Amino acid sequence: MKSVLFPLALLLAMESVQADAAQDLDTAIARGRYLAQLGDCAACHTVDPKRPFTGGLALQSPLGAMYSTNITPDTRNGIGSYSLEQFGDALRKGVAADGRHLYPAMPYPSFSRLSDEDVSDLYSYFRHGVLADPTENPAAGFPWPLSMRWPLSLWNALFVEARPYQPVVTQTPEWNRGAYLVQGLGHCGTCHTPRGIAFQEKALDQNGTSYLSGAKLAGWYAADLTGATGSGLQDWSEADLVEFLKAGRNTHTAAFGPMGEAVAHSTQYYSDADLKAVAVYLKSLSAGRAVATVGSDNTSERLAEGKPQNAGEELYLDNCSACHRSDGQGYRSTFPRLAGNSAVLGASPDSLIRIILHGSSMPVTRAAPTGLSMPAFDWRLSDVQVAELASFLRSAWGYQAAAVSAEEVARIRALK
Repeated sequence: MKSVLFPLALLLAMESVQADAAQDLDTAIARGRYLAQLGDCAACHTVDPKRPFTGGLALQSPLGAMYSTNITPDTRNGIGSYSLEQFGDALRKGVAADGRHLYPAMPYPSFSRLSDEDVSDLYSYFRHGVLADPTENPAAGFPWPLSMRWPLSLWNALFVEARPYQPVVTQTPEWNRGAYLVQGLGHCGTCHTPRGIAFQEKALDQNGTSYLSGAKLAGWYAADLTGATGSGLQDWSEADLVEFLKAGRNTHTAAFGPMGEAVAHSTQYYSDADLKAVAVYLKSLSAGRAVATVGSDNTSERLAEGKPQNAGEELYLDNCSACHRSDGQGYRSTFPRLAGNSAVLGASPDSLIRIILHGSSMPVTRAAPTGLSMPAFDWRLSDVQVAELASFLRSAWGYQAAAVSAEEVARIRALK
């Protein structure tokens, strides 16, 4: 009898261990899927939604085009043969399994802050939760000798802090979680921090004065998130930030361009707790800064009476006021407010010019499923007219941002 019971008990024990291991893997895959959304991995690595994470997105640089890579578990062209250590090195150090240095279009300077646990869960997801696909990786279009990658090791030594995030002991757990997400998986600095002469981010955290202070990016202007300018976050509450990241719009503005894509593919999926943590951290960057002062003027009255005083006001009355109103307040969740809008008052007018020329669409989110669009005016307005309209918007309703020139409009128009 004992000879029968012992093998049976052993078999049951083995089945229990296997069930526990399978459950652990399922949990890791689920966490990894969420982390991949936090990091917006699909933004660069998915071109065809029917073939996720197969890469092939062309990323333009001053040196030429580079392409995102296949990160499915295919063993030939993807990461199917990567060990956990090799996956971590690619993610946090920018070094592929074969020793090649990755171009820093991959935001590994930010991902270097990821914890070992998060790297492991991401590995589980990409190895076991993503369908393998054999799509080949296009070669970067850099001419020799610019195609040599060994100089990237020097770049990394100068500009990459390859160590996981270290909590700030004087801050709360919520603040530290927000800092971890913003600096790490969220890689907000990739767009919102200005670049140096070597195209490096000038700062990687709040200890650098340039961190998240606003930057130009492919014809857009990623706003200052520190409240250092009149269009910064000092006017926003934590609730405003949470609403913007979740719905893609709030009472101050609506997401557009690359930020609209980030909301649609990433931030709308953040948990409420993580959104709150991000808001707490970002608001701390503008702590103590004065709310932007607004002067008094009678723009609204002139427009409401149909008595424009200059070309900019006349252009606004003819093309914009029907949706955005004569007082520039728009209609909440429908037509964005323009008075005090960070896209209007930013240190650079690039985003404003681009939206006037080429239009824009709000992201479609679970919280705000109506993706309203603004039409393009490039066919209707000349460079001079766009400059006059943009200059009016930046100086109307008591605000005092710098005027826009026709040359600036021509530069953005040429980008398409």
